[in-house]
Amino acid sequence: MASSHRLNRRSWFSWAKKDTKMHNDEATFWLSQFIGKNLRVHASDGRIFGGQMKCTDKDRNIILALAHEYRAPAAEIIRKAIEESGNPSASVPWNSRYVGLVVVPGQHITKIEFEESTLPGQKSAITL
Repeated sequence: MASSHRLNRRSWFSWAKKDTKMHNDEATFWLSQFIGKNLRVHASDGRIFGGQMKCTDKDRNIILALAHEYRAPAAEIIRKAIEESGNPSASVPWNSRYVGLVVVPGQHITKIEFEESTLPGQKSAITL
């Protein structure tokens, strides 16, 4: 069954790129296509919020439901894990917590990713 279910991750960088800058109305319309989709929203302070998109507004704020917050481990923890394992690519788990409903301010969004679930023979509803 796992082979019949495929997860694709698509991501895009903020609409703040110079050559693809959108006006607020355009960005809001574009973001509204992802309502109900599972997103990972990267914030400017390094946190990542994963959850189901519920809405957006003219300021590109995003509301996620059933959300989790993920934070990278402290540099000291990473250093200690590398020293203990002797492996420079040692795996260190991220800190996470359930936050439920969260608003991510549009001005602090640096990257957005969404998961697209497709089954064989099923067409994708959204194409980037």
